[in-house]
Amino acid sequence: MPANLTPAYREAEEQYRQAVSPEDKLTALRRMLTTIPKHKGTEKLQADIKRRIARLNDDIVHQARRKGFSIRVEREGAGQVVLVGPPNAGKSQLAATLSGVDLEVAPYPYSTHVPAPAMMPYEDVRIQLVDLPPVSSTHTESWVPNIVRTSDAALLVCDLSSPDVIDRTEDCLSTLETHKVRLVRGDSDPDPHARVLEKRARLVGTKLDLPGATDTRSVVEELYGERFEIDAVSAVERRNTEALARRVFELLRIVRVYSKPPGHEPDRSRPFVVPAGSTLLDFARIVHHDFVDRLKFARVWGHGKFDGQRVTKDYVVEDGDVIELHA
Repeated sequence: MPANLTPAYREAEEQYRQAVSPEDKLTALRRMLTTIPKHKGTEKLQADIKRRIARLNDDIVHQARRKGFSIRVEREGAGQVVLVGPPNAGKSQLAATLSGVDLEVAPYPYSTHVPAPAMMPYEDVRIQLVDLPPVSSTHTESWVPNIVRTSDAALLVCDLSSPDVIDRTEDCLSTLETHKVRLVRGDSDPDPHARVLEKRARLVGTKLDLPGATDTRSVVEELYGERFEIDAVSAVERRNTEALARRVFELLRIVRVYSKPPGHEPDRSRPFVVPAGSTLLDFARIVHHDFVDRLKFARVWGHGKFDGQRVTKDYVVEDGDVIELHA
């Protein structure tokens, strides 16, 4: 059967040929795996790409250990959310389903060796998900806690089909705390003065489609219901994943604001993303620094407002606001 490789795949393949660093090669290979047509004629090529990805993963980790520096992930999109959890919790499958990217998913533990970023589309924004290697007292990559520490939020992933789910989740949480990182409820306000850095998180139970998962879900909710907001999903069947995408967006505590030049329609294709609680002046500063000093007033269109309502500089913007700045 002919491969019938697409132009997008050919472009990614050329990107791989021109790449110099292992990280750039890895990015290109993942793009190749995402864009390659999935049929019998490409099975051998898919397997070859996956082998090269695994080999590069190992090379990057060994190089990092040899040189003694930490791995980091460049931020992209509206926010960065890391997926943490014990071995074989289903993080990679969850990230692949939410993002639509064909990440390496394996039925055995410790298949993720380096951070695997992928962009999750949510309405008109994209959120960066970072699938991390497992966290456990048995083995945790030294650089993983730092990536959790510098992220915007986290998803704590656990396997609802595992009879040891509570012990494995507790082991993951306590291991993070030994590295001075504590996961807290997504609707809480982390204490900036705490001796252990607090990171907002949701608990996500995976593999809801497997036997026994529904009963385990009740146990998890009973034990962790006060500490975390909880979602239960099947990434394979895409059950509850759309609702989870919405909650990931809410976890970031961001709002989308649309700019409207006077006399023109607003551009709804590219919203400005600002932290919740931002004022009109904060938004104006992002649009153009000159507006900070020159801004006279603004008009806003949004929920619960009459069209073109005039607002002052201390107005707190809301998700979905359309704002027309006047200087």
